[in-house]
Amino acid sequence: MSRFFPGRRRFADLSEQEILALAISSEEDDAYTYTDYAETLRKDYPDTAKVFEAMAAQERGHATSLTREYERRYGPHVPLIRRESIAGYYHRRPVWAVVNLGLERVRAEVGRMEDESANFYLQAKKKATDPGTAKLLESLYQTELQHEEIAGALADRYLPVDKRSEENEKAHRQFVLTWVQPGLAGLMDGSVSTLAPIFATAFATQDSHTTLLVGLAAAVGAGISMGFTEAIHDDGVISGRGSPIKRGIASGVMTAVGGLGHALPYLIPEFWTATVIAIIVVFIELWAIAFIQNRFMETPFWRSVMQVVLGGALVLAAGIFIGGS
Repeated sequence: MSRFFPGRRRFADLSEQEILALAISSEEDDAYTYTDYAETLRKDYPDTAKVFEAMAAQERGHATSLTREYERRYGPHVPLIRRESIAGYYHRRPVWAVVNLGLERVRAEVGRMEDESANFYLQAKKKATDPGTAKLLESLYQTELQHEEIAGALADRYLPVDKRSEENEKAHRQFVLTWVQPGLAGLMDGSVSTLAPIFATAFATQDSHTTLLVGLAAAVGAGISMGFTEAIHDDGVISGRGSPIKRGIASGVMTAVGGLGHALPYLIPEFWTATVIAIIVVFIELWAIAFIQNRFMETPFWRSVMQVVLGGALVLAAGIFIGGS
């Protein structure tokens, strides 16, 4: 038993028979994982789905080879040993969690999977005493090491340059629609709409604690409001903007962040120090918004500056004027 993982076996304590059984279940699990990726991506990225189908077929082939070797040495019954039963053994991230991060993240995850499998076969080979088993494990180790070449060959077959570019462009567009656009709208709303109440309170009271409370209330309230509004006004089916929950999270969180940015400096008790820092933060936020608009929304940079920085400066001035009057 492992001291730090109660109920789990250490890899070093596994017999050669158990290592083969573990390899079989791992290859079968990976085949299911690639199939899940294929099914999840099929609607939006049918050509990438074909690549994952081919990779799943390869993993099933590995499992078949391992099963034959096991049966040759130990008979037809293969005990079920799963990777989660082994202390310190690699694990696979849930498909749904990785897919939510975008197509490039999926491709990176596949590379990580193959690297971990290669390391497993390297360690397993060291424990093999039978020449036939050692030869098979060495072959699988070399195959996993070549995952980039294999994946590249499959991509060339199913994803010629034009198809790959088309899918990458579609993935980027979906990322912008689902995360960047609502997040940017939230950041703009949180940064600009909370300026007037926060700085009006600041200059009316000249009290850091009171200003902080108003700022926290404005930022959190605006975040909740924007998040719910984004999530319920469009289910994404017709517009193609993606999951309303994701968009709501992006909008709500970034709205709160935008407001908190210039509220948190009022944690500093000395009012004028906090105010100077808060004003500096405001202009950093506004320039960041202009950069994001230019980077992802392809808005000309200086037009963004005029729209966002100038508009924000006017709202800031209005808040200071009202609070100081």
